[in-house]
Amino acid sequence: MKGDTAGVERQLDQGLEQLNLFLDPEARTRLLRYLGLLQKWNRVYNLTAIRQPGRLVSHHLLDSLAVLPYLPGPTLVDVGTGAGLPGIPIAIARPDWQVVLMDSNHKKGAFLRQAVIELGLANAQVALTRAEEWRPPQLVGGAVSRAFSDLAGFAEAARHMVAPGGILAAMKGLYPDEELEQLPKGVLLEEVVPLQVPELRAARHLVLLRVEDCLP
Repeated sequence: MKGDTAGVERQLDQGLEQLNLFLDPEARTRLLRYLGLLQKWNRVYNLTAIRQPGRLVSHHLLDSLAVLPYLPGPTLVDVGTGAGLPGIPIAIARPDWQVVLMDSNHKKGAFLRQAVIELGLANAQVALTRAEEWRPPQLVGGAVSRAFSDLAGFAEAARHMVAPGGILAAMKGLYPDEELEQLPKGVLLEEVVPLQVPELRAARHLVLLRVEDCLP
């Protein structure tokens, strides 16, 4: 990984401490290797507009891991995962969970599959498909989205894959007042959690929606 490796490692360790996340050394190493892969592939595939290693730590790793305490396990789908965010950091931090990385973009799918292989993520799988078309073998406990859609679009696209009583978790910036007014029937607001992401000077919220029923 290019740049100040020691500085990036120190930044990650400090961020994890501030988030009260205590990961074993192997998980920490995998997170750093994931950033290295992201930088390497980004030169060709343009996976993220962020190039600076320090900003990759704050805006991608720590931002993804900040939602971890609020997510349901042990089965989770990351809808519109893109470069694997937040799904890959979550899969690294929770090896006892099963995480599906879902995206319909074939270039991003190629990166995701290679990342899963190189990082040795036995608990992650790639679904190269649209959320609306995917049918899981068994309904999952929850779905998470970082930049997939507005709340109504996310709920309509993903609710069929989540078991009744399960959670749809949408990562947002500002408090989404208008979006919350457009929720479809059968999906109820559980909570909006304000997040404090280390070194990320921007508003962050996690919207938790409970699925009352799933559609066929």
